[in-house]
Amino acid sequence: MPPSRVSAALARARLGVTSIVFFTVAAAAPETVVGGGAVSGFAVSGVTGIPLGYLAIALILGLFAIGYVTMSQHVENAGAFYAYVAKGLGRVAGTAAGGLALVSYLMILASLLGGYGVGAAAFVHQVSGVAVPWWLLAAAGLALIAVLGVLRIDVNGRVLGVLLLAEVAIILVYDAAFVSAPSDAGVVLDTLNPAQLMTSAAGVILVIAFTGFIGFENSTVLAEEAKNPRTVIYATYISLVVIGGLYSLSTWAMTVATGPGDIVSQAETHSTELLFVLAGDRLPGVLVTIGSALYVTSLFAATLSFHHVCARYFFALGREGVGLRWWGTTSARTSAPAAGSLTTTGIVVVVVALVAVTGIDPITYLFFWGASVGALGVLTLVLLTSVAVVGYFIREHDHGHGRWRTAVAPALAALVLAVVLVLTVTSFGTVLGVPDGDPAAWALPLGFVVVLALGAAWGAVLKRFRPEAYARIGMGARATTVQAEAEPADVH
Repeated sequence: MPPSRVSAALARARLGVTSIVFFTVAAAAPETVVGGGAVSGFAVSGVTGIPLGYLAIALILGLFAIGYVTMSQHVENAGAFYAYVAKGLGRVAGTAAGGLALVSYLMILASLLGGYGVGAAAFVHQVSGVAVPWWLLAAAGLALIAVLGVLRIDVNGRVLGVLLLAEVAIILVYDAAFVSAPSDAGVVLDTLNPAQLMTSAAGVILVIAFTGFIGFENSTVLAEEAKNPRTVIYATYISLVVIGGLYSLSTWAMTVATGPGDIVSQAETHSTELLFVLAGDRLPGVLVTIGSALYVTSLFAATLSFHHVCARYFFALGREGVGLRWWGTTSARTSAPAAGSLTTTGIVVVVVALVAVTGIDPITYLFFWGASVGALGVLTLVLLTSVAVVGYFIREHDHGHGRWRTAVAPALAALVLAVVLVLTVTSFGTVLGVPDGDPAAWALPLGFVVVLALGAAWGAVLKRFRPEAYARIGMGARATTVQAEAEPADVH
């Protein structure tokens, strides 16, 4: 079936609160974060306060969400961050944010697919003894995701729901086992001590924790397909509570099982197998095998969720003339952003192929570095969006909301997020696990400055040479009816 033109738009009113929560929490990949990201964080950073970091980031993002979901009632666009920044800070800033969002999410998507390939290969070897190349299983997973990516969005929601509920259930079983059979240190709360955020390790703790929340903001990407604006609001807050609570509880439970003083050494020894080693000491082997399988499906679910996010960003940019017009087409049968989905698949194929051909370690350089660098980009977008919320509501006077939701909360969130961003950049070498002076510590963050500059330059080009496309920036489903519109009042 050939794709329809952009006028068909995305499917309307197909997603309720539960479906959007499934997409959002699945993107965060709970078992992957607890068994992979957090354990790697303990090992690489040498700090023990990561459970506290998850609580702190949940509170910070809760403050951010106040303005974020308030603006979602006024700006309905599949390219969420891009559209919010364009509406609040101007169209040139919007194109810069759009470029940053695409690069960041594609990096995260590729990193998850690499992690899935390695995890699936390890599981196949564990249960059968057969060694399968990681890239072959990554390719198989991507092929399935490519098919799902052009199906109805609510079908994907059901797939994610089943996978997500299963992995959350096994995590809670493991948590109960860890707390009921603690180390010799007993059930202690040392890793939740707020004093750890007053030390030089605060930046490392916060950036590792923030990486685990990547995906919570995806609820607004699905706003055009939600049943109503309130659906997005409820889903965002529910997702944030679930993610923050589960991460903090589960990582703390692991420190109870090892003892707070031994969590770093145990993480260094067992790496991403630590969760299952600890479970194997306390639970029947069948539950460990099930947990290992769900670790792989957790990565698959997160990859599928981020595939949808990338496809919708391509769709949003294509629909408004910022990117290729072909990106702004949908499937006539399912209303899925088919062109954006195919483009996303093609880019990820190239990235994974390059890693496979060069022979570099996919866990270190694709999974861990890719996710960390992508998280830095998303953190920058969250900060820009907080500022954009303030700018938008300063310009829009008759919005019907109080100052707390439109100015005070987003301004406070922007201030705190700016501090977190500075701490992240200054400690990025530690996050990556590279020695002092390694160029990766500054070159990778600098790359995002280049992406922002190129995106802003493209916005300036559109303003000068393609004014009709420039006028459509950030307009969402109304883009095809827009001829010209005044620039937001000099806020950019």
